[in-house]
Amino acid sequence: MATSSKARARPAKYRGWSQQVTQTSSALDLDPGVFTWDDPQAIAASLKASAERSSRRKTTPFASAMAMLNFYINRAGRQLPEPRRACLEAAKDELRVLFGRPRRRPAKSGAARL
Repeated sequence: MATSSKARARPAKYRGWSQQVTQTSSALDLDPGVFTWDDPQAIAASLKASAERSSRRKTTPFASAMAMLNFYINRAGRQLPEPRRACLEAAKDELRVLFGRPRRRPAKSGAARL
C-alpha cells in the first residue's frame, strides 16, 4: 500500500527550508515589517525600491519583487487572514502598475486598503 506524501518523513535537508530562505536570503534587502503594512501602494513601492537597489538578484527587478511577495503569501497559507491576503493581493497589482504592466484585477477605490 502506498503512503501519502504527507505521511512520509522528509529528509533533514528539506526541513525548515522556507524559514532558512526567509532568514538568510540576500537577494533583496527588504524594509522591516514591509508585509505587515496596511497600504498596498507602500508595500509595492518598497518592494520595487528594494529590487531595483539589489545587485544580488538573479532576474529582473519586477520578477524579484513579485517572487518575494508571492513567497510570503504562499508560505503563510491558510494562516494568513483574509483581510491581510486581500491587502497583499492588492499590492501585487500595485507592483504591476509601478513596473508599467497591466493590472490583473480592476482597481477598487479604497476597498483593498485596511
